[in-house]
Amino acid sequence: MKRLPRRLHHGEEATLVEHLEELRQRLFVCLGALVVGFVATYAIHKHLLHWLNRPLPAHVGKPITLGVAEPFLTVMKLCLMGSIVLTLPILFWQLWSFFAPAVEEKHERRILYFVVFAALLLVGGMVFGYFVALPAAVHYLTNFDKSEFNIQLRAKDYYGFTTMVLLAMGVVFEMPIFILALTRLGILSTKQLRSNRRVGYFAVACLGVALPGVDPFTTVIEILPLWVLYEGSIWLSVMLDRRDAKPAFAEGISGS
Repeated sequence: MKRLPRRLHHGEEATLVEHLEELRQRLFVCLGALVVGFVATYAIHKHLLHWLNRPLPAHVGKPITLGVAEPFLTVMKLCLMGSIVLTLPILFWQLWSFFAPAVEEKHERRILYFVVFAALLLVGGMVFGYFVALPAAVHYLTNFDKSEFNIQLRAKDYYGFTTMVLLAMGVVFEMPIFILALTRLGILSTKQLRSNRRVGYFAVACLGVALPGVDPFTTVIEILPLWVLYEGSIWLSVMLDRRDAKPAFAEGISGS
């Protein structure tokens, strides 16, 4: 059995051919993980369909299909999305392992904390989307003037909508990571974030409006946690700045 690609250490020299070989091996690891994730998702795809159908009101029933191949293609697409979500930790780990030699060892632990924090935010966003945002959106939209319409949902449209809501909520919950990255790189300062709160809240509201869910009720539900995350990002950036300032202050005193 061939060994997994070896991770290079910081400052370790390697030829272009060795880098390309490492990249090839890591791509094979990612593809293998996606295949395993696809098989695992397909094994539970009936349960997955049941979970996604749960927010549907009783008067709507199960989604319908209108094409011969639509059931098969819908399940395949759903399994592909599920495999990507399941294997994200492996994909990110392979990506990080490839670029890690360019990062000094003293910064690796901080980046590892950020990766773990980002994974938790992603899971938290998808959980919030499934239990809060998705039921609210489906209930409102499928009950809108229901007495005037024969409401039937096409399978590929409904599952496309649900997966889009879940993935969108997972991605936008990464906002603290994005803001922390901007402050760490010096593009934004915590002083600017605190003094321009209103602008930030307006930008976050615009982001919430752009999320899936066209009704105002669902939009408000999606915006509120984003405001909380934005405010938390500001104070987390302030805490990190203060922590970094203490060693610099101590070094200044010892140097004098």
